[in-house]
Amino acid sequence: MRDIRVRFAPSPTGPLHIGGLRTALFNYLFAKSRGGKFILRIEDTDQNRFVPGAEEYIVEALHWCGLVPDEGVGKPSYAEASEHEMGEYGPYRQSERKEIYRDFAEKLVETGHAYYAFDSAEDLDMIRKEYEARKETFTYDVSTRGTLNNSIALSQEETALRLSSGKPYVVRFKFDENELIEMKDIIRGDIKVNSSSLDDKILFKSDGMPTYHLANVVDDYQMKISHVIRGEEWLPSLPLHVSMYRAFGWEDQMPEFAHLPLILKPDGKGKLSKRDGDKGGFPVFPLAWKDPKSGEVSNSYKESGYFPEACVNILAFLGWNPGSEKELYTLEELISDFDLSKVGKAGAKFDPDKARWFNHQFLQLKNDEDLIADFNLLLEQKGFSADFQKNKSIINLVKQRVNFVSEIWDQSFFFYEAPMTYDEKVVKKRWKEDSSSLMESLMDILSACEPFNAETIETKVKSEIESREWGMGAIMNAWRLLLVGTSMGPGLFDIAEILGKEEVLHRMKRGIEVLQ
Repeated sequence: MRDIRVRFAPSPTGPLHIGGLRTALFNYLFAKSRGGKFILRIEDTDQNRFVPGAEEYIVEALHWCGLVPDEGVGKPSYAEASEHEMGEYGPYRQSERKEIYRDFAEKLVETGHAYYAFDSAEDLDMIRKEYEARKETFTYDVSTRGTLNNSIALSQEETALRLSSGKPYVVRFKFDENELIEMKDIIRGDIKVNSSSLDDKILFKSDGMPTYHLANVVDDYQMKISHVIRGEEWLPSLPLHVSMYRAFGWEDQMPEFAHLPLILKPDGKGKLSKRDGDKGGFPVFPLAWKDPKSGEVSNSYKESGYFPEACVNILAFLGWNPGSEKELYTLEELISDFDLSKVGKAGAKFDPDKARWFNHQFLQLKNDEDLIADFNLLLEQKGFSADFQKNKSIINLVKQRVNFVSEIWDQSFFFYEAPMTYDEKVVKKRWKEDSSSLMESLMDILSACEPFNAETIETKVKSEIESREWGMGAIMNAWRLLLVGTSMGPGLFDIAEILGKEEVLHRMKRGIEVLQ
């Protein structure tokens, strides 16, 4: 039995998309469900695409969701940690491991599983154009490698001369001709690919940096990774990676693979992108991201008011099905129930309405203290002081109507600000010729209400309406207009209790004067 060790290995080329965050989540859940370790490795070999701040963003996003690495970059206090404190298999940034990879590339050349290629980018572009002119597609593979500028086509002497003279080169993997590569995927089952259909990928560049393929396989081997759980977009790389393990003689230590389904646009037509989020008005990043070049700030789950628990549940159900009716999970419950065999092959459509539903559910589950603390922050920004008991009453009145803490204000602003204007459409529809006199009579009734609570007010007002033969709608609609300024809001008797008698009478008096 191998120790369970999984890694999330993003590139710091920008903000972490929710597709990447879901990959991290599934790795984390799998590791924790099996008593294993979750490792964060930063794959920054492509320095041309490196974006300052992206690594820190990735770490913060994982921590916000509760996905704290056991090892590697992102381990608590990682910024001050030595490599040894991050774990025993570091460094955990590929740019700090670059001296490791050259020897492995040379080993593949020595054993005949790779070769030096001296073709320039210009040469290859010219060849591609020649193929395009014949309406064919050029691939650097077993059918073409013997005619190109590489150590297979050149003599040993010429190859050695080019290497010693410092001529630029890359190292390419050499697939055997017409070999059936057999692989297993936990989610997709048995996979078979003929090597003749594969091109010879570049593993190492003359600038001393490996490509993703070499660095990925070497790092997974050296870090004793037991399972590679990654997105479907890496499935075409699986034959190469499996072949490399076999070429190195590491087949008995090769990890098991699982390729997660794509997260699709809401209509199911293609992979979800930032543009889809911008167009649909929903975030695709966990945290706000400011582009260091353009200064553009992208919308995010955290800043949009989503709870981390909701974000985790949203992602968990994109491709995974627990096989039950249960839809709301704590992170601990997800760990307990998670099973890779319950992850499907088909792409998972992102549903913005379902995402908001998840947040609504977790908002209802929040305790009063946490909700009040969050809402008080919003009130302070608007210049209102915190009143715990009042805010608790208001939140409990309106929280069923909202998906986000920010929407509590939209449903309760009238508790804090008396209406200065009145909705014209509502006035036209609800304020009648006799409304002023009816509201003056209602003021007399309310003045005599003691204690001034919802139950007493409701009993007294309904009794008077019945005995005086007033229309219930005429009274309630006009009264709501005076207290709120429009036709929205929870029950009027609850509103009146929270506002208090003095404020209720003040608003009614002013409203009658304005609307008369």
